[in-house]
Amino acid sequence: MHTVAILVLDDVVPFDMAAPFQAFDWTRLPDGRSPYRVRLCAEQPDVRTRGLALRIDRGLDALRDADTIIVPGRSDESGPPSGRVLDALRQAAVAGTRIASVCVGAFVLAEAGLLDGLRATTHWFAAEELARRYPRVEVQPDVLYVDNGQILTSAGAAAGLDMCLHMIRGDLGSAVAAHAARMCVVPLEREGGQAQFIVHEHPPVPRGSGLEPVLEWIEDQLAGEITLAAMAAHSGMSERTFSRRFREQTGTTPLQWVLRARVRRAQYLLENSEHPVERIARQAGFGSPTAFRERFRRVVGTTPFAYRAAFRARPARPSAASPDRG
Repeated sequence: MHTVAILVLDDVVPFDMAAPFQAFDWTRLPDGRSPYRVRLCAEQPDVRTRGLALRIDRGLDALRDADTIIVPGRSDESGPPSGRVLDALRQAAVAGTRIASVCVGAFVLAEAGLLDGLRATTHWFAAEELARRYPRVEVQPDVLYVDNGQILTSAGAAAGLDMCLHMIRGDLGSAVAAHAARMCVVPLEREGGQAQFIVHEHPPVPRGSGLEPVLEWIEDQLAGEITLAAMAAHSGMSERTFSRRFREQTGTTPLQWVLRARVRRAQYLLENSEHPVERIARQAGFGSPTAFRERFRRVVGTTPFAYRAAFRARPARPSAASPDRG
C-alpha cells in the first residue's frame, strides 16, 4: 500500500488540504481495495487553519515512511516554515520520496531548495512573488501543474486535485484514475499544460520614471492603432531610447505592454458587457475578431467565449421573499 502524507503547517488553507486527501482516500482498485493510505502529519499536534482548529496525531517522523508527501498552501500571513520542516522535506527528497505542493505550498518547497533548477507553478496571483524570492526556480505561471518526476507543483486547490489525479493515473492507470475523478465529481481530462485563468497585471512602474504620461496615453488610445513610433514621439524620445528606458523601467517591451493592456480591456468587457466578440475586438484594438481570438488565447490561455462563460458577472436574481419593487 502506498502511503501519502499530507504535511499540515500552521495557517494551512483547508481547501488545499482537502483536495489531495479526497482524491487519494477515495481511490479504489477494481477489486474494491484501497491502494493508498492517507496520513495527516504536522510539526506540532495543534495546528491553526482558516476557521478550523486541527489536532494532528502524527509528527514529522511520518514523512520518513511516506511514498508521497503533499504540502498544501498557507495563508498570506504565514511566516517561513521551521528548520525542522525544511530538513524533513530535504531528507525525504534525498530518499527519493515523491513530493508535491498545492497552490502556494510551492513556497515551502522552494524554501527547502527542492525547486532549484526546476520548472514550477503556483497560483497565478503569487507567481511573480515566487519568481522574485527564488530566482533559481523557473516559474511557469500559466499552467495547472508541473510534473518534474519526483517533484510536482500545482496552482490553486482545483489544480491540486488535477495534479493528484495525474499522479493516480501514473501509479495505477487511467481506469482507476477515472473512477477516482468520478468519486470527486470532477473531469479527468484537464492536463497540466492547460492554462490557468489569469488576470494579467502590468509590471509596476516606478514613480518619477517619466513613463506615466505615455502609459495614460496608451490607455486612452487602445481602440486605435498604437505604434512604437507614436509612443516614442509622445514621450519625446527616439524609438531606440524609448524602448530601452521602457524595458528598464517595466521589464517588458512597449508593444507587449500594449498587448496586455488590450487583453485586460477585453477581459473587462467580456465579464461586464453583452457586447459580441466582434465589437469587443474593435473596442480593445485588436482589429479583427480572428486576431482577437488568437492573441487572447495566446495570452490568457483560453478562448474569449470560454472566458466569458466562466467569468461574466450575472445580476443577482430577486428572491421570492424579497421581490423587486422597482
